[in-house]
Amino acid sequence: MSTTTGAFIAGGIAACGAVTVTHPFETVKIRLQLQGELQSKKDAPRLYRGVFHGVSVILKNEGPKGLFRGIGAAYVYQMILNGCRLGFYEPLRNGVTTAIFKDANVQSLGVNIFSGAASGVLGAAAGSPFFLVKTRLQSYSPFLPVGTQHGYKNAVDGLRKINRTEGIRGLYRGVGAAMVRTGFGSSVQLPTYFFAKRRLVKHVGMEDGPALHLASSAASGFVVCCVMHPPDTIMSRMYNQTGNLYNGVLDCLIKTIKTEGLLAIYKGYFAHLARILPHTILTLSLAEQTNKFMRKVENRVLPTTIKEKI
Repeated sequence: MSTTTGAFIAGGIAACGAVTVTHPFETVKIRLQLQGELQSKKDAPRLYRGVFHGVSVILKNEGPKGLFRGIGAAYVYQMILNGCRLGFYEPLRNGVTTAIFKDANVQSLGVNIFSGAASGVLGAAAGSPFFLVKTRLQSYSPFLPVGTQHGYKNAVDGLRKINRTEGIRGLYRGVGAAMVRTGFGSSVQLPTYFFAKRRLVKHVGMEDGPALHLASSAASGFVVCCVMHPPDTIMSRMYNQTGNLYNGVLDCLIKTIKTEGLLAIYKGYFAHLARILPHTILTLSLAEQTNKFMRKVENRVLPTTIKEKI
């Protein structure tokens, strides 16, 4: 096992590798979620008609740059979020399990879910300003705009303008929705990954290696998307608003369903699935490799007294 710092670094590096591949689908997902915001279904224009249509339209009008808007902020956010999620999960799980069962090796589903949710919420709160500016950069389009448009030059310019016009409170707009969304996703991501991994080893006879990591990650990614998409839609709208279009998470949820119907909270679901499956597979599979690398580094540089404790 790596130290908490080592796991934090390994998790962040793994997530950045994954987000490089999946960021275009995230851009499409956000535009689908904002499309027709607070408009009845019959009145709402359909500028983006699905995952692949969205990708092709953005490529045609904005080029690759359009699909990768906000990638810098996404890297910072992923380093913070997944560093916390993968770095704090095991220490939290071990601490809580030891406190309750007096044995860190006991496997408890409830403790695993709590540890996953808590580590994700910590990361979401810490990285919220970067996700906010990322969302606003991705929603911007000079050709087919949806939702409120923000003409930021880049992430730094966006953070500076938000801080100047909305203050610190503005930088943390929507943080409650982000914590709910990430808590939902994190509560199932690692527990389902390790659950699937144990079952595949026990019942299918798979051995530790890339194939096992891939299968376990795919199972985890599907569950994560089903659980976290509704709060993800609410979060995207909370982040992208300016002024007081929504007074909070519950107000946003009620207004969205009342105006657009129940299925509105699942707008962009397939784009989310197209993003989350490869993202989860790459993040967790790469995390296995980066954790091994960090353990090798730590074995070389850490004193024996510290290595004995981990």
